[in-house]
Amino acid sequence: MKFKKYVALMAIAVFTIPASWAGEGMWLLNKLKQVNESEMREMGFKLTADDIYSLNHASMKDAVARLGGGFCTGEVVSADGLMLTNHHCGYDAIQNISSVEHDYLTDGFWAMTRDQESPASFEVSFLQYITDVTDTVRSALPEGISEEARDSILEVIGAELERKATEGQPHILADFKVMFEGNEFYLFVYKSYPDVRLVGAPPNAIGKFGGDTDNWQWPRHTGDFSMFRIYTGPDGEPAAYAKENIPFKPKWHFPVSLDGVKKGDFTMIMGFPGSTDRFLNSDGVKLALDVEQPSRVKIRGAKLEAMKEHMDADDTTRIKYASKYAQIANYWKYFIGQQKGLKAQHVFEKKKAQEEALMAWVNADATRKAKYGGLQADLSDGYAERAKYEKASTYMQEGAFGSEAVIFGFRMYGLMMQLENDPKNTERIKAMTDRVKASAREFWKDYDPATDQDVTAAMFNLIKKDLEPSQQPDIIATVDKKYKGDYNAWAAAMFKTSVLTDSTRLMAFLNNPKLKTLQKDMGMQTMSSCLNFYRGVIGPGVQEAQVKIDKGYRLMVEAMRAKDPQKMWYPNANSTERLTYGIANDYSPADAVHYDLATTQLGILQKEDNTNDEFVVPQREHDLLIGKDFGRYANADGSLPICFLSENDITGGNSGSPVINGNGELIGIAFDGNWEAMSGDISYEPELQRTISVDIRYVLWVIDKYAGATHLVDEMTLVKKAVGEPAPVMAPAPSSSTGKPVKARN
Repeated sequence: MKFKKYVALMAIAVFTIPASWAGEGMWLLNKLKQVNESEMREMGFKLTADDIYSLNHASMKDAVARLGGGFCTGEVVSADGLMLTNHHCGYDAIQNISSVEHDYLTDGFWAMTRDQESPASFEVSFLQYITDVTDTVRSALPEGISEEARDSILEVIGAELERKATEGQPHILADFKVMFEGNEFYLFVYKSYPDVRLVGAPPNAIGKFGGDTDNWQWPRHTGDFSMFRIYTGPDGEPAAYAKENIPFKPKWHFPVSLDGVKKGDFTMIMGFPGSTDRFLNSDGVKLALDVEQPSRVKIRGAKLEAMKEHMDADDTTRIKYASKYAQIANYWKYFIGQQKGLKAQHVFEKKKAQEEALMAWVNADATRKAKYGGLQADLSDGYAERAKYEKASTYMQEGAFGSEAVIFGFRMYGLMMQLENDPKNTERIKAMTDRVKASAREFWKDYDPATDQDVTAAMFNLIKKDLEPSQQPDIIATVDKKYKGDYNAWAAAMFKTSVLTDSTRLMAFLNNPKLKTLQKDMGMQTMSSCLNFYRGVIGPGVQEAQVKIDKGYRLMVEAMRAKDPQKMWYPNANSTERLTYGIANDYSPADAVHYDLATTQLGILQKEDNTNDEFVVPQREHDLLIGKDFGRYANADGSLPICFLSENDITGGNSGSPVINGNGELIGIAFDGNWEAMSGDISYEPELQRTISVDIRYVLWVIDKYAGATHLVDEMTLVKKAVGEPAPVMAPAPSSSTGKPVKARN
C-alpha cells in the first residue's frame, strides 16, 4: 500500500514540477524576463533577457533569420550580412545551380569573390516585435458560442490585426498565432529580405557525411552547414535581387567563440521550431501509433525505393531529385524512430496517468466540473470519429498527393474551372495560363517523368491494396475496370498522353486551352478524382471530428494551467521564434551504454569508406585530418572538434539555429535530435533528449583549411578568452557595439 501511494505521489510530481535544468521548453522571447531570466542566470547565462529580445536596442533576435516561412533558421555572423545555416537547409539552393558538368552537391561551392555569390530560392525575415493580443481577442469572443463560430471570429480578428500591422509596408509581414490550444493569442511582426545569395557549401561528403545511416543518430561527424549573404537595396532597405544591391547591415551579429564547449556549460538555441504536440492526449498517441505513423512509414518507404532506382541509374535525375529524396527520407526515418520512442518511453501510459490526475482535480469541485467535466468526452469521441478517416487521409496526403503529376494537376484546376464556368473571359484565361506557364518552368527544372511514373504507380497500388473500397477515390475502380488492376500499365498510359507529364504537350495546350482537352486528360481525371474524394468524403469527416478535438484540447490545457499555476508553461511550437536553454551534456541511452559529449576527427577516419556514398571522405579532407592541420580550431588536446550534444529542446524548423554560450557567442549550429528520444515532439524525455550540433570550430576549419575561403572567416568576429581573462561582454554589430570582444589568438 505504501508503495502504491509512493508511485502515485511520484506520478503527480512528474506533472507538476517546473521545467527546470533539464532543457525542456520552447520559450516565447517576450516572456523571458518574467519567466526564465533568473533560472538562466543560475545555469550560467551572463547577460540579460533584454540582450536576447529588446524593442529599444539591438539584440540577438536581430541576428536570427527565419528562412522562408520557417522551414529552417539562420544566424548572421558578420557586419556584411553573412549568414550560416545547415547544409540541408541550403540544399535546394545548391541543387539549383548544380548540373552534371558543375556538380556542386558532390564538389561543394565557394564564392571567392562577392560577384560569384549565387541568388538563392528563398527569402529571410527578422522578428521585429511580438504583441500579446489575448485580451483583445477574448473580448471579441462571446460566451457559449460554437467552436465553428469561434474559429470564424478568430479568422476575422487575425486577418485584421495582420492588416493593421503591415498596411503600407511592403516588406513587413505579420502572423497572428493561436497559443496554448486556443487560450492565448499573439501577433508576430517580421521584416523580410528577398535578396539572399549562396556563398559557400561543403561537398555532400562533409555536409551529409553519414547519410541516412547516421541520420538522427549519435555519435555524429557531419559538417551540416552552408553559408549565405543577405543583400538590400542601396538605401539599406529590402529589395528584390539586383546587381546594384549591397550587403545587409544587421543591427547585430553573433561573435564566434573559439573556446569550445565542455560538459555542464550553459547553452541556448534561438530559432523557429515548426511543430510539436506536447499536449497530445492518450487517444492521440494511440491513433498515431496504430494508424498514422505506420502508414507514413510504409508509403514513404515505397516512394523512396522508386525514386532511388532512377537516381542511381542517371546523374541528371540524381541531381534533380536530391533535395526531394532527402526531405522524404528524413521524415521517413523520423516516424520510424518516433514509433519506437513512444513505445519505449511508455508515452501512452504517461499521458493516461496525467489525464486521470487532471480529471480527479476537475471532478473534486462542482464549479470546475461544470466548466471542464466534458473535455475528456470531447477528446475521446472526437478521436473515435477521426479514426474512421485517419488511414485514408494519410494515404491521400502521402500517396495520391505524393504523385508530382497529381500535384501539378492542382495548379491547373483553377484554369479548368475558369474554362468550364466562364469560357468567354479571355483576359482571365490568359492570366491563368501565364501563371501555369511560369509554374511549369520551375516544375520541370527538377522533374523526371519516368521517375514520377513509377512513384505514381506505386502510390496508387498501395491505395488499392491497403484501403477499404469505400475509402478509395473512384480512379481506383477505373483502373481495376480498364486496366485489370495493373497500375504500371495505367501509369504508363497516363504519362504517355497527359499534358501534365510532358512539357511540350503542356505548352501546346496552354497556347490554345480547351476544356474538353482537360476533361479527357488522364492526369487531370486522376487529380479531379482525388480532389473530389478528399473534399467530399475525407475532409468533412476529419473536420467534424476535429471540432470536438479542438474544443477538448482548449479546455484541457486551460484546466491543466489552472491546476498547476506555478508551473513554467510554454506553448507548442508553431514556427514562431523561440528560445530553449540547457547544459551541454552526455547521456546513457541503454544499460551499459554511454555516449560522450563530443566527437572528433577520429570518428570521420574510423567511419571512412569510399565504397559507400554515405561515408566517403574527400582526399583533401583525409590528408588534412591525417596531417592534423587544425590550426586555431583544435581542442586543447590537439584534436579537431566535430559535433557536440546539449539538452536543448528543438524540432523541425530549428535546423540551422545558432547554439549560443552564456556570453552570447556562437559555439555551434543545431542540426538534429537523437534516436533514443524521437518521441520528443510529443513527450520530452530529460534523461535522453539531446540536440546534436556541429561545432563552430569544425565549420571554420572546413571554410578556412579545407576550402581555402579564409576571407569568409576573416569577415567574422572571432573571440577567444585568454587564460585568466574575464568573459567578454556581448559583442553586437559595430553600429551598436557596447564593447569590443577579445580577438582570437592563433
